[in-house]
Amino acid sequence: MVGTKKILVLGASGLIGRFVTDDLRARGFHVVGVARRFSSSQAAGADDLEMPLVAMDSGALARLIDTHDIDVVVNCVGLLQDVPGSDVGAVHRDFVARLVRAIRESGRSIYLVHISIPGEVVSDRTDFATTKREAERLIASSGIPGAILRPGFVIAPAAYGGSAMVRALAALPFQLPATESGVPFQPVMVGDISATIAFLASREGGDKSTDAVVWDLMQQEPVTLGGVIDSFRCALGTKALPRITIPAFALDLGARLGDFAGRLGWTPPIRSTALAELRRGVRGDPSAWMAATNIVPADAVRATGLRGATIQDKWFSRLYLIKALVIASLVVFWSLSGFIALFVSYDAATDILRSHAFPPALVAPITVLTSVMDITIGALIAFRRTAAFGLIAGIAASFGYMIAAAILTPDLWIEPLGALVKTAPAVVLMLVALVTLDNR
Repeated sequence: MVGTKKILVLGASGLIGRFVTDDLRARGFHVVGVARRFSSSQAAGADDLEMPLVAMDSGALARLIDTHDIDVVVNCVGLLQDVPGSDVGAVHRDFVARLVRAIRESGRSIYLVHISIPGEVVSDRTDFATTKREAERLIASSGIPGAILRPGFVIAPAAYGGSAMVRALAALPFQLPATESGVPFQPVMVGDISATIAFLASREGGDKSTDAVVWDLMQQEPVTLGGVIDSFRCALGTKALPRITIPAFALDLGARLGDFAGRLGWTPPIRSTALAELRRGVRGDPSAWMAATNIVPADAVRATGLRGATIQDKWFSRLYLIKALVIASLVVFWSLSGFIALFVSYDAATDILRSHAFPPALVAPITVLTSVMDITIGALIAFRRTAAFGLIAGIAASFGYMIAAAILTPDLWIEPLGALVKTAPAVVLMLVALVTLDNR
């Protein structure tokens, strides 16, 4: 039965979607993975398709289902918070509405597995949560056979967003405030999610017992967010590190800064929605899921604590938050250096060129041109879409300054403040930012 089922995974580049796609294939299912974009390391072959899923109408989605003779659709598409060009309502509610219509239009007997979020509806406070519930209601009222899965805090080999932040907090000498550290935070191993989908996909056609189920997927044992972080500390070997408690106001400030970074195209793990969901906690009752599937969820906290971290785990965890600091410092460095030379110390900047026998007619144009170039590089680095180009331009400009100075004003290399000597570490910092730019 397994070999005959064809599964369509939507959002196959994400934390859950990528693991599920690969794991179901390993179990013998024919899986078509679809995402807006795959990273170069994710695209596994012809059955991984790049498509603008959220922009596709119901007809296009129906053709996708028909073309590949799909039996099961797994929807892992999700968005934590609005970003330029997309919002949570369009991703969660509107897309699911079109997906439901597409399944009906396909004329096929399709089983729909939808990945949602745990928690009580009365505690939904964010657009993320409310639109997720709207999607659940659309599916429940559609009459389409399927399952709504509500996984807890997902622990996977990969780390994006919140799971990356937990690793970073475990690696660095910081401690969450007692209120946040003590919230319920029931985790689940991503393998248990995939095993559940495999169970559902393997059901016989006449089995109606799973045609309209809503299951919480998480370990039974109660645990807090602080407990989850402690398990990663055990794995990373940082249990004995002294800790500085982060003030609650610093978390709120970090969330606002994260919201600002989100408007520039970045996806920082701490934004107002993430903080609100973190403070609500992750809780549920997995008993119905366990009884129906006979799956005994792994003790995710214990499993994490017992697994020794690899060196790449340690480097990632330590660098995750530092990466944001590196990007921000480079934006400030380039923008301020150009702004100061152009608006604050213009006369001093031009005097430096005049004192080194620059042609008078070139002094003003070169000062203005280099200042505007510096500001432009800072702006390019600030936006996620252009950050790579900005970093490359910054490296090229730095080498250009160093070579030009060596030819035209070699004495600047030995001036007391060492301005040109300090350019070399800035180049190295830009290289670090460039090679750590990928999120997936």
